[in-house]
Amino acid sequence: MYKKQAPRLINMLLLVPILAIAQPANEPPNPIRTALETLPSACAVPLANDPVARQQLTELYHRHQFTPLWRSYAQLDALQEQLQALVDDGLNPAIYHPDAIRRAVQTSTTNPLHRACADILATASYLTALRHLAYGRLPQDRLEPVWRSPGAAAPQPLDDPLLQIADEGLAQLEHAFNKARPSLEQYHNLRKAHARLRAEPPSQWLPIPPGETLRVGMSDPRVTPLRLRLASDGYLLNAPAQGSIDTRFSQEVEQALKAFQRQHGLQPDGVLGLETLGALNVTSSQRLNQLKINLERFRWLSRDIEPRSLLVDIAGGRVIYFRDNRPQWEARGQVGRDTRQTPAIKSNVTRLTLNPTWTVPPTILREDKLPRIREDLNYLAEQNMHVLDYQGNVLDPAQIDWSNPGNILLRQAAGPHNPLGRLVIRFANPFSIFLHDTPSQGLFARSQRAFSSGCVRVESVMQLANLLLTEPERERFNRLLATGRTHEFGLAQPTPVLLGYWTAEANSAGQAHYRPDIYHRDTPLLAALQDADRHDLLRRTTLKESKRH
Repeated sequence: MYKKQAPRLINMLLLVPILAIAQPANEPPNPIRTALETLPSACAVPLANDPVARQQLTELYHRHQFTPLWRSYAQLDALQEQLQALVDDGLNPAIYHPDAIRRAVQTSTTNPLHRACADILATASYLTALRHLAYGRLPQDRLEPVWRSPGAAAPQPLDDPLLQIADEGLAQLEHAFNKARPSLEQYHNLRKAHARLRAEPPSQWLPIPPGETLRVGMSDPRVTPLRLRLASDGYLLNAPAQGSIDTRFSQEVEQALKAFQRQHGLQPDGVLGLETLGALNVTSSQRLNQLKINLERFRWLSRDIEPRSLLVDIAGGRVIYFRDNRPQWEARGQVGRDTRQTPAIKSNVTRLTLNPTWTVPPTILREDKLPRIREDLNYLAEQNMHVLDYQGNVLDPAQIDWSNPGNILLRQAAGPHNPLGRLVIRFANPFSIFLHDTPSQGLFARSQRAFSSGCVRVESVMQLANLLLTEPERERFNRLLATGRTHEFGLAQPTPVLLGYWTAEANSAGQAHYRPDIYHRDTPLLAALQDADRHDLLRRTTLKESKRH
């Protein structure tokens, strides 16, 4: 019985905001109230079939007794200016219909409903733009979901609810749009980078053809387009003369190529290989799209970065400690390779493991360890590994059928060869993911550091531990660490941690720094954003056509 009635009850609840605006019988008809009651048939407003957006629209007008919100051309000019500025947030201004708003207002007749619809269209676009800035153009959970610990704080709310921002911002629209945007410095830097790249003239260089790997001292016809490409972005100061066919891969070209590689997250070896060639042939339009999708990721995740928190930048291979909303400490990290990706997580660091043992995860046991043990049983002793059953009892390796070992565990004792090093930083998650020390220190020098099986290896991890500890905890931590024995160390003050994925960032001057898309997530996200834009523009056209008929 309840299940049959539930859909009807939900529909009734969604209608509450609409029914609440019904006009008393003794009042003359109010055009805006009448239009809102009969959306979408009354007006071609794109969000008319979105119950949440429609409720916000109704509530904003309710606060103003259903009077028009857009009272002058100056106010509409300011709205149009802010909508056009969304281009550098990576949003398409056309989906907010600035031209249609202007046209509707300018061509509105004396018909009160016609004028009401023009006002409602402007308000609907205004609210939609603020919502996209605050929460993202698309729902994150559908595209790049984050696992959130039940004990982790929900994304920080806006200082004011979005409707309050919209209401107060009617008198100062720039203030409203700025307040809805993420306040994170990284977002605003990336926005500057988008504006800077968009203002540059179209690229004049031609793609560099594929071929053999090139390095300093070689001559090859492809060096000519390489020199032109590096000169076009300012990496090569002495630009080749018009018509130049210099084919020498000189030291000057090598240094320029290294600068390009550093800026694009590539190993700065000054060698033109396949990966560097691919990055050189990316057009400015494609780079704008890369900035666009990373602006969307920051809109999704910026409110998850708490004033004091730990951020793992997966694609960038970095670990950053924030205090008072600003980066205070940063180190290189090694993250999961493509076949064993580091997941996006929001949780709390609650404990440390000092001098950890390492229990080999099932996938690594099956794919990495068993083949080595089958080749040479001495591998276990060399790696200081013990075999245990699921009850923790130590087993004799010689008595196990390694072609079919059954339910066993491999555990490596604490020590210099332990892959977890001397410290593990733990937080709740269902993936057995944590941050840890590593004996593989040489890999931190690589520009791309996707080497692990999913966990995050942290350079200078003891410095990070010091930031996570309170002053009274530090003496005890150092004393227990020095024993060389395994200890679990609960933290007096948990630290929020976010593992997120970005393939571009920028400095305060708007100079972009790009990273390879190690998990191949950029293309599907860009496609989803473009599909959403096409859908919204088509829906607006369909609404207009349906009203004509």
